[in-house]
Amino acid sequence: MTRGNQREQAREKAQKKAAAANKGKKESGASLQKRKEADAAALREKQLRKEAEKAQGESTGDGK
Repeated sequence: MTRGNQREQAREKAQKKAAAANKGKKESGASLQKRKEADAAALREKQLRKEAEKAQGESTGDGK
């Protein structure tokens, strides 16, 4: 019957470990929104650079 107890103890230990890992990773709504906006701006900038690069390649006729 010790297997049942061992399983319960392992489950409790895993729950505590998961709770401790998630404890410090909370973001406030404001910081989450700021991060999303910053990420979106970075992606837009990257996309514009790619389009400019593509247009540059087409105008020179590199064939790349």
